[in-house]
Amino acid sequence: MTPALVPWPTSVTLTGGALRAEGAGTRSAVAATLARDASRDTSAAEYGAEGYALRVDGDGVVIESSTAAGAFYAEQTLEQLIDRDDDGFFLPCADIRDEPRFAYRGVMLDVARHFHSASTVISLIGRAAALKLNALHLHLTDDQGWRVEIASHPELTERGSSSSTGGDPGGFYTRDDVRLIVEAAERHHMIVVPEIDVPGHTHALGLSHPDLVADPVIGEEVVAVTAEYGGELPRAGAPYTGLGVGFSSLRADAAGTEALLRDVFGEVAAMTPGPYVHLGGDEALGTSTDDYRALVALASRIVAETGKTPVAWHEAGDADLPDGSVVQFWGLLDPDPEHARRVIRAVSRGGQVVLSPADAIYLDMKYDASSPMGLTWANGPTSVERSYAWDPADVIAGITDEHILGVEAAMWTETIADAAAVEAMAFPRIASAAEAAWSRPLGSPQRDWASFRARVGRRGPAWREAGIRFHASPEIDWDQDSSYNQL
Repeated sequence: MTPALVPWPTSVTLTGGALRAEGAGTRSAVAATLARDASRDTSAAEYGAEGYALRVDGDGVVIESSTAAGAFYAEQTLEQLIDRDDDGFFLPCADIRDEPRFAYRGVMLDVARHFHSASTVISLIGRAAALKLNALHLHLTDDQGWRVEIASHPELTERGSSSSTGGDPGGFYTRDDVRLIVEAAERHHMIVVPEIDVPGHTHALGLSHPDLVADPVIGEEVVAVTAEYGGELPRAGAPYTGLGVGFSSLRADAAGTEALLRDVFGEVAAMTPGPYVHLGGDEALGTSTDDYRALVALASRIVAETGKTPVAWHEAGDADLPDGSVVQFWGLLDPDPEHARRVIRAVSRGGQVVLSPADAIYLDMKYDASSPMGLTWANGPTSVERSYAWDPADVIAGITDEHILGVEAAMWTETIADAAAVEAMAFPRIASAAEAAWSRPLGSPQRDWASFRARVGRRGPAWREAGIRFHASPEIDWDQDSSYNQL
């Protein structure tokens, strides 16, 4: 039987026989004992920054890697190898060689539409890292809320953090909260990518700095969304709890804009030791073209001056970004030509792209029409099969692996209000994104829907044991004939 490994490794050779694991308890406890007792070599030069070799035979476990991160990923694979029969836990004997396809493998959590506690974020870090994801992107600001403490500007959270979409409670992360999140990420070999969204999505900022934010621009789309989902139209000076987008904008002509951006991006960069800071740049429908380009150029320059690499949504490809900047594509698998053009322009100027195709790996899309949570605007509903059946190199013509920094699954939280909802909407589709980011191209051995469907189905009991409240999609046979089911 094919091992239930997700994401699928570069090379898996089953060598016959099994290693019996002593003791009882959970798979994670058994894996911890096996990892502790494993023979290790973390000085081998051939495995790169995150690659590893894992060998299981009747005598035990051998892990080889060039880095601690590679050893960590070997341990995740080791735990996934654990199976059980009437005699207890065992692992099939195997020789595995593995390395990631892309350097950046992310998950984004929007904590602005609905605030999610540091404990929820830390739980997501552990669950994502088990799938070999290595970046947590936190969308910290939007029209509905400002969610991070800025010591030099306490008014941002004092006035901008009190509510969420639908009038639900708000909140924000203190500097201590951010420190705990960063520390948890580091333990799991992940980086934290903070996003301060400008020049649009800035209504909450305007509650404390009305001189820097223009009055809301109420277009037909905002009116239509309000009519469909309820709530009030945005008003200057009042918290916004609706689902509309594109109505807010920083003012390019305001004297204090640059100073505020320098303070905010400077503090956020200092709080997060990873190499990236995200400046948003999407859906600035209330910003003129010239002002948009000027504001994005300003924000990206400020980010670069902190020593970080700027990241922005793909609209920013129309602006003059610093060399080496990253654009994040959120369009469709059949992309709008304008969306593709902006990505290609950014890449042609020395940038790279992170792919987050909305109709595949936006985790807030409904699974099917009956899903109680989620939206459908991105050609939704989005089935588990559709979340899997795409390849990063096939999305935008001319954008190949050399241009792609990585893949990121994104969860927007207009309808996702608590930790249980985060897990249900993420799992199992986050595993599709993980495999697209780590494994060989679609169509390679075991890189097809039939294999993935079977492997994820056999992960279900392990996910339950770990307390993951996943969506038991009827597309997947969670109760198939597997030794896992004897638990």
